[in-house]
Amino acid sequence: MPLCRRSPAMLPASGGWFLVLMAMLTGCAGSLPPVTHPGVGEALQNNDSFLSTQSRQRLAGTNGQSGFYMLDSGQDAFLYRAALIEAAEQSIDAQYYIWSNDPSGQYLAGRLLLAADRGVRVRLLLDDFNAGTIGELFAALDTHPNIDIRIFNPARSRSGWGRWVSFLLDFDRINRRMHNKTFVVDGTAGIVGGRNIGDEYFGFDAGRYFRDRDVFALGPVVGGMTDNFQAYWNNPWAYPVATLYPGTPAGGDLAATMDRLRRQATTQGRLPVPAPVDFEQGRTELTGMFEKMTLASGELVFDYPFETMEEPAEAPRRSARALQKLAEAATREILIESAYLILTSEQLQLLDIDDRQGLQVSALTNSLASNDLVTNHAGYARWRPYMLGQGMRIYELRPDAEACQQWLSRDAVCSTGEVSLHSKSVVFDRSTLVVGSFNVNLRSIYLNGETVLIIHSAELAGQVADDIRSVMAPGNSWEVSLDDGGDLQWRSDEQVYSSEPTVGWWRRVESRFLSWLPVEKYL
Repeated sequence: MPLCRRSPAMLPASGGWFLVLMAMLTGCAGSLPPVTHPGVGEALQNNDSFLSTQSRQRLAGTNGQSGFYMLDSGQDAFLYRAALIEAAEQSIDAQYYIWSNDPSGQYLAGRLLLAADRGVRVRLLLDDFNAGTIGELFAALDTHPNIDIRIFNPARSRSGWGRWVSFLLDFDRINRRMHNKTFVVDGTAGIVGGRNIGDEYFGFDAGRYFRDRDVFALGPVVGGMTDNFQAYWNNPWAYPVATLYPGTPAGGDLAATMDRLRRQATTQGRLPVPAPVDFEQGRTELTGMFEKMTLASGELVFDYPFETMEEPAEAPRRSARALQKLAEAATREILIESAYLILTSEQLQLLDIDDRQGLQVSALTNSLASNDLVTNHAGYARWRPYMLGQGMRIYELRPDAEACQQWLSRDAVCSTGEVSLHSKSVVFDRSTLVVGSFNVNLRSIYLNGETVLIIHSAELAGQVADDIRSVMAPGNSWEVSLDDGGDLQWRSDEQVYSSEPTVGWWRRVESRFLSWLPVEKYL
């Protein structure tokens, strides 16, 4: 009988049981293949493609500026990703923390397959932490001669409780996640931001909508996205998916899986909105958007993978240092929009809000009621009084935010579901805008690989600042403050709460208990 199927009743009744248990857990977690690199992949760029031609024509004479278009709605985020796939002529490089095995995830995977059928080289890089539900599907896609898929920093076990055991046994390594999110086509156009691939990010899930923000970019700044992709793609911890799923269905099962994906990508039956389905439709969608792009200078900053997984994670990473530099230069206003918010005494001392006369720091984040993760809220709650005491103004999103009707074209989500904040944006003095995968918390500062796009544009910075301020307004958020006695209070219009609003007592107790644990770096 395999060790990991052994019944607990078979454990010895006395001495040595703990060692036997650990041996069982280690056996169930399995082992990874040797960390050997599968071969370096190079980025491709087609100088004669539709996208490269658009870039040259629209950016001529702009002294290295790029074109930017904000993707604030989930529907736009989905449609322009779909349009990019249809417009691709040579290469698609996609890098994501989560790619869900749901209608939108399967549809976009199917369109990637159809792009590969017509000769486009497709490379997909997925972080392993959430890959368990879609790994086998991607292993099937990987059999296509024009598709290459790798999984970053994989767990030893691929499924079941053994997968969670492997997370515990490799705790330090597993916590070095690739949180970066980029989507680059033909080396010259791309999307970067906070969204993963999944129904709840595009407004297709009736139960929850993750309010988020991406930026569509055209031109020189996309080179930074490509560099970011290459750094992780060529890292030794980027495992070929076939290595991790050697039992991929073969023969008829494999053919059936591929045929099913092609059919789903052709019929669009499970999608609530129509998407472009050929080069002409994709080009039409993009051309209309190009007309509305804002020209500005910008740079893409990303965290390189750790050189070794045993390397200490005690210093702020490259993206965090870039944000710190911008924060130190701000003189009037810093507006933060972050799904997860944790700043401790160390970070706030660097901001030095009290001694910088005239500087106002305001943050929009999730409430306990809107947060999808109680653990992450608990880490924030641990430091919330301190952040307020240091002069920050904090607003927490309401799950019934009135702005939902403006964000979504489908009323069902707003009437029957809840909204959560998933966006990660910072505006400095309404002149510089940062959009990316970076949450303003310790995990992003020290552990994750993150990507941030810095745009120097008063127009776009003002646009996003106004949007953040509108969500901070009563009806969308509660403002959290300290009363005269130093206790927390939540205010929205005339309503004032003395405890976390609109949640049950158990959720409050759970958050309070978890907030006592000093584990905020891992949240």
